[in-house]
Amino acid sequence: MRRLFDDELAELDADFTEMGMLVSEVIQKSVNAFIERDATTAQSIIDHDHDINEREIALEKKTFEMIALYQPVTTDLREIVTILKAVSDLERAGDHARNIAHSTIKMGEKQKVPELEQLMAEMGQMTTKMVQDVLAAYVNKDDHEARSLADVDRQLDHLNHQVRNLSYRAMSQDATFETGASIYLNVAQDLSRIGDYVTNVCEWIIYLRSGKIVELNSASEGTEN
Repeated sequence: MRRLFDDELAELDADFTEMGMLVSEVIQKSVNAFIERDATTAQSIIDHDHDINEREIALEKKTFEMIALYQPVTTDLREIVTILKAVSDLERAGDHARNIAHSTIKMGEKQKVPELEQLMAEMGQMTTKMVQDVLAAYVNKDDHEARSLADVDRQLDHLNHQVRNLSYRAMSQDATFETGASIYLNVAQDLSRIGDYVTNVCEWIIYLRSGKIVELNSASEGTEN
């Protein structure tokens, strides 16, 4: 029975990591599509959004089945609960990548603002790397790396504020840029939210290691229950 459980847990881990890699790839593609105004790739991302959703459903079903069948305790239970919770955060991150794809189509041939384009590219690289790093942290059960990623999330928030300020400035100088500015604002917000969901996964990695619930990047940061 133990061997069967270990085999299924290893498979669950692999499927979770594979889903995370898919989300990372979709985020990168969505940002590249926005910067390049590639409506074809953007539409493909939208059309295949169900791939991530289906993986989330399958992983959730598997976690419930393993809990019911094996009734795991302590570390084994925490690992399954971590995946159960983290897949939801990854799926929501994927939803924001889909939102960016929609923004790409809406942006069309509207004028590019070099400073904003650069910030979009930087935020996109950061979010993609955050997802890759949080997957590595999960595989290695590295709670220290998980905590350090919260700092990256704060950097994303800072860049999001820069996008906001630049967009408002551009609108004040050219009223016709209002629609384009709103799209830049939406994309920056989507990327910032992806960082928030990665931070949630970090919190579950810390729970996996310690059994304690922590809250990162909040007014109550550092408190543990």
